[in-house]
Amino acid sequence: MQTIGLIGGMSWESTLEYYRILNLETKKRLGGFHSARCVLYSVDFAEIEEWQRQGNWQEAARCLLAAGRALQAAGADFILLCTNTMHKLAPSLEAELGIPLLHIADATADAVKAAGITQVGLLGTRFTMEQDFYRDRLAKKHGLNVLVPGEAERQIIHEVIYQELCMGVVKESSREKFSRVISNLADVGAQGVILGCTEIENLVRPQDSVLPIFATTKIHAEAAVNLAIKTGATDPLPLRSSEQGA
Repeated sequence: MQTIGLIGGMSWESTLEYYRILNLETKKRLGGFHSARCVLYSVDFAEIEEWQRQGNWQEAARCLLAAGRALQAAGADFILLCTNTMHKLAPSLEAELGIPLLHIADATADAVKAAGITQVGLLGTRFTMEQDFYRDRLAKKHGLNVLVPGEAERQIIHEVIYQELCMGVVKESSREKFSRVISNLADVGAQGVILGCTEIENLVRPQDSVLPIFATTKIHAEAAVNLAIKTGATDPLPLRSSEQGA
């Protein structure tokens, strides 16, 4: 079994779920007393959130790279970035770290395609819904047609994430708002919906959605267990394209 490196704390509410799912899935697949072999570097989300608001992605990248290098030094064989939004900085991590990054959008896209879905709604922070780093990966690399809510609904989703879910607050009124947003996405052709913020699945349950939901925390963590178990300690992960010979 390989060692999984986790860059967490964004927020710690969802990082708890990562740790729980990693261990449950490992025990489920290997049985007995087995649990996940992992190391965690948990950042101070107050710093990350401030850099997000400031648009200071360079400083955020510096922080995450330091975390990734610490995990590598601690023996991690590959990295999970336990957040959707901060995958904006995935290219920096992939370029600078000496171990692979298991990208959350790739794992999620695989699950969406396995369900036979080609047109999918995306919920997340404004960064995830509005910027290209996530939507383009789903579209250009995986061939998915990605739909996002309208401006007013994007603002509601963003505020609920930061003002409630990242604080551990789950409100029935917010659950109803998200359900209406998902219904609206279904009306414009979405066949499923990606919960593209790791905290959203603490709010939206399958019964709250008229569409199949793709919970990125669960998908990402399960993909990590698959990889950790499948890839033996003496069998390195495939090299990134930048590391392969010409």
